[in-house]
Amino acid sequence: MNPLFEKFKLDKSAFRVFSSFEEAEAADRAYWQTRTPTDRLLAVEFQRQIAYGYDPATTRFQRIFEVTQLKQR
Repeated sequence: MNPLFEKFKLDKSAFRVFSSFEEAEAADRAYWQTRTPTDRLLAVEFQRQIAYGYDPATTRFQRIFEVTQLKQR
């Protein structure tokens, strides 16, 4: 199992109800400003893995890149 899935668990007792979307976004912004840059990147990576999946056995370059020289005019 991926270690990121073990690190992030849903705390079902920690919910707040907001009266507007602006208030909720302000609370989200305030929360993420208290987190370290490492925590923020781990959260983004966790969301990416949820959206696109994670399988270390199949991770590889999708295309082969080639370096070429431009012709001089």
